[in-house]
Amino acid sequence: MDTLAIDEKKGANYTLLEVSGVINSVTFAEFRTKVYSYIRQTNVVIDLDEVTGIDSSGMGVLMGAFNDGEESGFQLYLMRPSAAAYKALDATGFTDTFNIIHAVTEVL
Repeated sequence: MDTLAIDEKKGANYTLLEVSGVINSVTFAEFRTKVYSYIRQTNVVIDLDEVTGIDSSGMGVLMGAFNDGEESGFQLYLMRPSAAAYKALDATGFTDTFNIIHAVTEVL
């Protein structure tokens, strides 16, 4: 069974979402709800260190959140993508589009 866990933490100018598990067609709705509830209000950092996979549904959420953030004047940051997460990002050809960071101290 596919599972996803999301822990939320607030920073001075961002919300951190620590994600673990798989982001796919089964779990993406919860992920989308969390990300979209913040991206129009603040910068969002998604820690992908514990993500074991991302499919096209998950990538769609990331692309949509990136675009919504840009329109609202906020940034989406992807922090410490796991090997599986990076592979999914790289497969889309958008690794240069996303703000990939190693620590929350890199949030502007």
